[in-house]
Amino acid sequence: MTFQDMLDKNSAEPVTVAADVADVAAKDLAPLVREIDQGLYPRDVMRAFGSAGAYRTHLPAGDAADLSQTISYMARAGEQCTSTAFCMWCQNALAWYIFASDNTALKEEIGTRVATGEILGGTGLSNPMKTFFGIESMKLKARRTEGGYVVKGALPWVSNVEGDGYFGIVFEIEGAEPPHRVMAIAHASSPGVKIVEDHDFVAMGGTATVAVQFRDVLIEDGFVLADPIEPYLQRIRAGFVLMQCGMALGMVKSCIDLMHQVRGQLGHVNSYLDQQPEDFEAALADLEAEVFELAKTPFDPSMAYFRRVVTARLKGGEAAMDAAHWAMLHQGARGYVGRGAAQRRLREAYFIGIVTPATKQLKKMLAELPAE
Repeated sequence: MTFQDMLDKNSAEPVTVAADVADVAAKDLAPLVREIDQGLYPRDVMRAFGSAGAYRTHLPAGDAADLSQTISYMARAGEQCTSTAFCMWCQNALAWYIFASDNTALKEEIGTRVATGEILGGTGLSNPMKTFFGIESMKLKARRTEGGYVVKGALPWVSNVEGDGYFGIVFEIEGAEPPHRVMAIAHASSPGVKIVEDHDFVAMGGTATVAVQFRDVLIEDGFVLADPIEPYLQRIRAGFVLMQCGMALGMVKSCIDLMHQVRGQLGHVNSYLDQQPEDFEAALADLEAEVFELAKTPFDPSMAYFRRVVTARLKGGEAAMDAAHWAMLHQGARGYVGRGAAQRRLREAYFIGIVTPATKQLKKMLAELPAE
């Protein structure tokens, strides 16, 4: 399938894609959520979402893109499992990078296979996103060589990546003043790349999150997305942040359901709790309205728009953690047992507040970004 074929299908089949995504979430994903929580990477489910069309509806055509459907698909998966919704975000972000670039060959050769789920991959932008906002320094360095760049260093957090996966990277040219940064796509099995699985999370263990070491790895020019990165970064950053709201929307909806689930048995005492499902239903409706309006114009270059995106992402993370807290209290002891859904959602919810850009980074960004 070519890129143009995907665009044609996107305009012709939105209802069908939504139904197919919902079917995968209910029939394929839901039965696996406890195993995913224990560390199972849902490879087949990820590919099934790709076959359904979940990774292609946000692909840009020139300067136009709409992230609404993509966010709603992640939210639907997130109602069952935040680990899987996060992996879908990684997959969608990789497609977003490729199709927002000017690298036509990369779009046709790798991008189309990412958008169908044939190739699975991640973002690799945790360290760069922190670097761009003064939290960390760039961990990958490179020198120019014939036909590309030789890259060395290590990324501690790259998700949705196995041995045959692709992921985005940003590296800094050694000795360049001012800093010269380049964004590209790397492959996990390239010579000099080493994947290390050394993370033991309290949740999200099924996200194929690894550390990646680069030992003089050749990144060929054909895999470069932007050189230098700055104009391209302005193009992709809003979509990168906004698509994460799918995880938050799914989490809040799930927690509302957990509260309603016990109303018949525990409503006589839960009614004394400060927060009720109706409170979160109203908050969710407001958040959805803002997210889906912003999703229509992800290439808006204005600072006012980007501040709205950052604010929506911050509100989403806070709402997810808040809803999970109150769902736990509504569920009581039945949510506190080892197989209880409420305790799993509570552990997952904190990931939404921690993943880059984390709650504290979002607050730092809002404090430092210009008003206009």
